Amino acid sequence: MYTQVTYLTSTTAVLSITDAGVLNVLSTPVIQGLIQALSELAENKELHCLVLRGSGSRAFVAGADIKELASLNAGAGRAFISGLRDLCNAVRHFPVPVIVRLEGHTLGGGLELAMAGDLRIAADNAVVGMPEVKVGIPSVIHAAMMPSQIGTTRAAWLLLTGENIAATQAREWGLINECVPEARLDERIQEIAAGLAEVGPMVLRQQKKLLRRWERMALDAAVDDSIAEFGAAFQTGEPQQHMNAFLRRKAEKQESR
Repeated sequence: MYTQVTYLTSTTAVLSITDAGVLNVLSTPVIQGLIQALSELAENKELHCLVLRGSGSRAFVAGADIKELASLNAGAGRAFISGLRDLCNAVRHFPVPVIVRLEGHTLGGGLELAMAGDLRIAADNAVVGMPEVKVGIPSVIHAAMMPSQIGTTRAAWLLLTGENIAATQAREWGLINECVPEARLDERIQEIAAGLAEVGPMVLRQQKKLLRRWERMALDAAVDDSIAEFGAAFQTGEPQQHMNAFLRRKAEKQESR
């Protein structure tokens, strides 16, 4: 309930938000359903990537459920936002890359959820924004990632004005990786997923783990920390497999000249 899991291939899962209204709003039951689905998918050792999407074309997620928020007190508010934090963290720390599919509106908690993903691919007519101040609450939890992702000036604009911006502008700001025509959105995501499927599953998990660790470390410490991970990669057999395949292709190309 509230989620549906399908597979593009044996290595690419698609997690869709369902039964959350036409705008895929995040109520407590939806949040809990997504956390549970992510936990189960994280156990799949065959995955190379996960696609996270909404249902329909009107929104990825148009924010938190205003009807639920309007009834909260301070304690209930902390409980609700803690659940949303846990959902975003489940995406940020998902063991393989998460591609977030953005179509229609992506607002507030929906944009925080998208920012927790690794790759954000949007339809070029999509819209994003952080309108929380307009309904009397600050943008919190993973909105804290915004200054480092797009700079303090741009983050201040989004968080203080509550104004929406086009996905094409969000791409220019570095908030979105790519914008494509709406008709090509799924095709482009499938292309990216296919590319990830060609990468060794162990190194994908290792690289994502490093990215998360680097966020908490000073540069010199991150550099030193990565040396052990480089050595550990050779214990998986993936470097030998992929490097030898590369050398074979190179030799065959030279022989054919």
